Amino acid sequence: MKYWQTLLQEGNHNVESLQKQFSFSPEELEALKAIQKQFPVYVNPYYFSLIDTKDPADPIRKMCIPSIHEMSRAGSFDTSGEQSNTILPGLQHKYRETALVLSTNQCAMYCRHCFRKRLVGLSEDEICAHLDDIMDYIREHSEISNVLISGGDAFMNSNDTIRQYLAALCEIPHIDLIRFGTRTPVVLPQRITSDDEFTDLLGQYSEKKKIYVVTQFNHPREITPESTAAVEALLRLGIPVRNQTVLLKGVNDDSRVLGLLLKQLTAIGVIPYYIFQCRPVTGVMNYFQIPLRRGFDIVQNAMQLQNGQGKSFRFAMSHISGKIEILGVLDNENMLFKYHQAKDPRDFGRIFVKKISDDQCWL
Repeated sequence: MKYWQTLLQEGNHNVESLQKQFSFSPEELEALKAIQKQFPVYVNPYYFSLIDTKDPADPIRKMCIPSIHEMSRAGSFDTSGEQSNTILPGLQHKYRETALVLSTNQCAMYCRHCFRKRLVGLSEDEICAHLDDIMDYIREHSEISNVLISGGDAFMNSNDTIRQYLAALCEIPHIDLIRFGTRTPVVLPQRITSDDEFTDLLGQYSEKKKIYVVTQFNHPREITPESTAAVEALLRLGIPVRNQTVLLKGVNDDSRVLGLLLKQLTAIGVIPYYIFQCRPVTGVMNYFQIPLRRGFDIVQNAMQLQNGQGKSFRFAMSHISGKIEILGVLDNENMLFKYHQAKDPRDFGRIFVKKISDDQCWL
């Protein structure tokens, strides 16, 4: 058994196992037991080691340890219309050039802010069951130039499964690049650094098609010697690593913290790609979301602390109608937005103005 698999086996799967470290009250423990029935709990030993267990407001804790705030029923389980964009189980085609494959419902750590809480660790209904059918669809749609393999966490698939994806996609002429959506460089870097078979297969197929890794660092303390080593291993294979930070209340909603994160990411060779407005997901909305006006100020102030590479990201939201860039504040009432991608091609590139209240977090 490889070291990263051993770490997974030794992780915490339930709130009872966390009681010793966090001393939940009896009432809190009962509430958290109810929460974990709907939103599973899992944190591996590596990521757990990053928590300051003495600090109830620790940002790493907030991202991986359940809270009674997740009991809120406000929000939606499908904030960006994934169901309406599903072609086959496990395959979404929202944007013309991109196919999204939900390859697994497993993760190396269950993020409490996950926008797919409806399925991660729970349901296999939306996960790829017939790879051949998905590849047939991609072959038949020559407008698709890139495929995003996500989940769950794409790198939680076995090496053999990842090889099947890469072998099939590398044979399709109109595919220019393959992206893997994964938090393993952040939450379980040993998946990359302790598995030579895995890095060998990535290296082998990166010579046939361009492979990108899209990950999610949300706080400077996630940048450790271990996560840096994982990034460096990917870069040595010629695989670019790009980052999609989610703006999260109590984690990075401070321009100095966010600015430091972005600066340290560029220092280790990770290019900031997006900062995403947190989605109004059930169990997430009232716990992690930040108002749009305040979020824009945080992002702008953090951007001022960056060099040119660190300024290359967009502040955006993954809306049901498309990927909307948050361009700025016009006045006390209005904000400016632009469709960076759009489900309806007529919206692509469209700039629009919306009245946004001080406490509004979504469109």
